[in-house]
Amino acid sequence: MIAHSFKGDLFGPAQALHGATFVVDVAFMSEQLTPEGVVVDIGRATEALKAVLSPLNYRNLDEVPAFVGRNSTTEVLARHIFDAMADAARAGTLGAGGDTLCRLRVTLHESHAARAWFEGPIGA
Repeated sequence: MIAHSFKGDLFGPAQALHGATFVVDVAFMSEQLTPEGVVVDIGRATEALKAVLSPLNYRNLDEVPAFVGRNSTTEVLARHIFDAMADAARAGTLGAGGDTLCRLRVTLHESHAARAWFEGPIGA
């Protein structure tokens, strides 16, 4: 749950401060499974995602340093979460399988009719 506002005529009434509630999904992609038969330790991945989302939850993103002066669109939020989860994978925070991930997809669902995602390679 966040609050934010947008700048620019494209956003019409969303230029005013408003709230949004998102369901966040992260897809972990690898070209191989661990010896245990998983792509990544889902428990550790869940904890990493909680840590990424915690500073955003119940906040006005207009006041969060990462978003000051820019539109915190759904796509920008997805990219922000993607970058943080890719950092977690590279740092070993995701545990078993995290070192073999090649791509991530972060999807933010705002409603049954509105969602956006950012997907890309993790890179080194």
